Amino acid sequence: MKICITGGSGFIGSWFCQEYARRGVEVVIIDLVEPAVDLPHARYVQGDIRDIEAVRDALSGCDAVLHLAAAHHDFGITEPTFFAVNKEGASVLCQGMDEVGIRRICFFSTVAVYGTASPPLTEETHPEPVSHYGRSKLAGEKVLEAWTLSGDDRRCLVIRPTVTFGPHNFANMYSLIRQIDRKQFFQAGDATNIKSLSYIENIMAASLWLWERIGDDDAFAIYNWVEKPDMDSAQISRTVADALGKSYLRIPLFIALAMAKPFDIMIAITGKNFPVSSARVRKLFVDQTKFESDKAREAGFTPEITLAEGLQRMVKWYLDGGREESSEWNQPPAEIMRRHTS
Repeated sequence: MKICITGGSGFIGSWFCQEYARRGVEVVIIDLVEPAVDLPHARYVQGDIRDIEAVRDALSGCDAVLHLAAAHHDFGITEPTFFAVNKEGASVLCQGMDEVGIRRICFFSTVAVYGTASPPLTEETHPEPVSHYGRSKLAGEKVLEAWTLSGDDRRCLVIRPTVTFGPHNFANMYSLIRQIDRKQFFQAGDATNIKSLSYIENIMAASLWLWERIGDDDAFAIYNWVEKPDMDSAQISRTVADALGKSYLRIPLFIALAMAKPFDIMIAITGKNFPVSSARVRKLFVDQTKFESDKAREAGFTPEITLAEGLQRMVKWYLDGGREESSEWNQPPAEIMRRHTS
């Protein structure tokens, strides 16, 4: 068995590479970024998923595709680039799979496709994406749905995760852990807003479990993945602080918003991404992001790790050396990067 992982050098891809190595499955990575030297893989193609030559090379000899490569950062990516990578990249991938005879793909989409839709946000909810990211990811889903429904025993599993965290991830959860550790964090207001999260080991296990069970009745299948029960912002922060052995201040929400005003002005003037803003205060302590994933559990999958334990595992990694590590943020270029193999 050989799997091609697009975006395999990234956080989620690296976890899958490790798991496939444990299972004795060969992995071919196609990514713009070279994988870590100790990441197990059979072959690496330095290439762009919009480049059919690179895609064709990476898919050669593979049995299935795990499609993780995406344009997804909040800043620095234009709308045309989002759609070029997330929609057109899916089209190129479908072309490549047809050329080499691959009929199985798992695509990591996003709960951002739900946008302004009314809760409960389940797989049956009609998507109403508002961001370029959410709209382009939904467009990618539609490309893969059309490919799957064209028949010839094609199978596609779509996973819609929420914010995914775990050891070796340097995004939002890492920032929260670091801020609490450095006593740079405060809680604004009661922070009772739900923040649905996905822990990396659980979403990886759920994806592999569900992918193995796709049949004729659900050749194109969509599943959300969210840890349950949910935690609110206050519970998440307390769990992290307890694991670190630290504490933090709590201040009224109106004071936090007032403190963020100067940063709002600087963002408006410079267009730069500052770590503090009124929008971020509201996003963290007011706005609710609650999604449902009953469908995966009703299908028979049961996660082994609780959300609290997942947070504790990430804090342990941070304390064991993660706080000394760093990661570069890599964004896809507007123009296609041509391939190099090794």
